[in-house]
This record gives sequence, structure tokens and C-alpha cells, in this order.
Amino acid sequence: MDLTTNDARLGIATKWAAKHAVDRYLGCALIEQESGWNPFAVRFEPAFLRNYVKPRDPENPSTREITMACSFGLCQVMGLVAVELGWRGAFLTELCDPDTGIDFGFRKLAQCIASHPGSVEAALLAYNGGGDQFYASQVLARVEHYSAGVS
Repeated sequence: MDLTTNDARLGIATKWAAKHAVDRYLGCALIEQESGWNPFAVRFEPAFLRNYVKPRDPENPSTREITMACSFGLCQVMGLVAVELGWRGAFLTELCDPDTGIDFGFRKLAQCIASHPGSVEAALLAYNGGGDQFYASQVLARVEHYSAGVS
């Protein structure tokens, strides 16, 4: 799937934004911030492993436990978050498929927006775990790249 143009990016974002009732421009901005539109982006979060996944054997976590502490794909959805949202796939790396990753990412974004009515900034901080106080403003600054049709 070629996601190098804003038309292609808006196309896939529009499909999933409509399903999850989120703003497509906000969704595009979130994707740009999270992965730079690289569907194969993967990042391991050791603190997430310790604090949220809590492996049975912390010295020797299983592959499944490690992947639950990784973020995958365009929306950088954490494996554990995908499982909490109903993930039923065989491998969490399937979140690198653009449609799958955006589906779960926008599902999480919609959940964050519903949990923080009236504050997109708070919703974005919840999406990203709140570790970076500038995250919301960085995402919101990217919205105009899509709403104005600027690359």
C-alpha cells in the first residue's frame, strides 16, 4: 500500500475515522507524530514491560510478553493495548498492516476522546501515556498538514 501522498493517507484515515467517529485530520496528525507514516515502525518499551505487562519471569520474559510491550505500525499501538481492545490475531506484528494498525489505533483514540470529553489535548496525552507534556501540541500542530492539503 502506497501511503506517500496526502490523498492516500487521507483515504485510509477517512475509512477508519468514520468507523470510530474520530476526526480524520487528527488521526493523520497522530500517525505522522507516532510513526512518520512508516507502517513497519516497531519500538520496545522496557518500562511498559515492567510496569504493565509484568512478566511471570522478569529475567526471562516470553516472546508474547515482550511483544505486548512493543508499539507497532502507523499508530504505534502497544501490544497490550491491542489485546485489551480485543486483538484476536496470531501475532501482534500484524498491527504493522496499515488497515489493522489504524483500526486499532483509531479505536484507542476514540476511547481516549470519550474518556476526556471536551479536551482533545487530554485525550492525546492519554493515547500516548502522558509521558511527554508536549505530545498533544505536537500532534495538533500537524493537523493543518492534512486539513489544508499541505504535504
